[in-house]
Amino acid sequence: MVKKKPNILVVNDDGITAPGIKVLLEEMQKIGNVVVVAPDSAQSGMGHAITLGRPLRLDKINLYEGVEMYQCSGTPVDCVKLAVNKVFKGQKPDICVSGINHGLNNSINVLYSGTMSAAVEGAIEGIPSVGFSLDNFSHDADFSYCRPYVISITEQVLANGLPKNTLLNVNFPQTQGFKGIKICRQAGGHWVEEFDERIDPHNRDYYWTTGKFVLQDRGEDTDSFALANGYVSVVPTQFDMTAHHAIPELNSWSFDHLEGTTKHSKGEK
Repeated sequence: MVKKKPNILVVNDDGITAPGIKVLLEEMQKIGNVVVVAPDSAQSGMGHAITLGRPLRLDKINLYEGVEMYQCSGTPVDCVKLAVNKVFKGQKPDICVSGINHGLNNSINVLYSGTMSAAVEGAIEGIPSVGFSLDNFSHDADFSYCRPYVISITEQVLANGLPKNTLLNVNFPQTQGFKGIKICRQAGGHWVEEFDERIDPHNRDYYWTTGKFVLQDRGEDTDSFALANGYVSVVPTQFDMTAHHAIPELNSWSFDHLEGTTKHSKGEK
């Protein structure tokens, strides 16, 4: 019996013409039937934004031969939602892969990333999902070393599945040749922003956001440590943001003095 090829949804946040998504779809074509739904322009840093209050456009295009492709006027998350509802018509793909992003999405960057938010949306839809990112912002970034890892990780997810409500955040270091894969936790860190104040041609103030990433976590089991040492980092990621460890502490707080205040505030007896 001929084994059925998996249906693969490919998305990104750098836009449908970005080199990274071309590499990703080429590798996915070796595995299954590929459908690409991606933004019509760069949507980096959009996080989990969705489009409300204005029309969404979804246009079929012929950018690469033999690939079903659609460009979307919305965000990366919009792309996944439209793909599931309109392109796949409710018949969910077997896997959703996002990227390959130009730039890392390790540590706290996962919250800001359009690449990862697209993968998160796939996981919310119940689709096994993976986000891929490379530590290189250049348009001419060399993705060749990523290719076998993209194939292997995708095949492993298809073969083994992922735990419920879990997706993978995969980051590639900027090095020619990787030492291997490390399964990691997300490193603790944050961005220290600076806002460069400028004057536009109409003599109005505006601000240009700059800043630097500050790593606060020196653990050797983190994605940042793995990347700094030449390894591909793989972080199992969840979208349940409940701080479960904090629930017992909050349950020790007393709110007894508030009992009945809602009735009294309404003038009820």
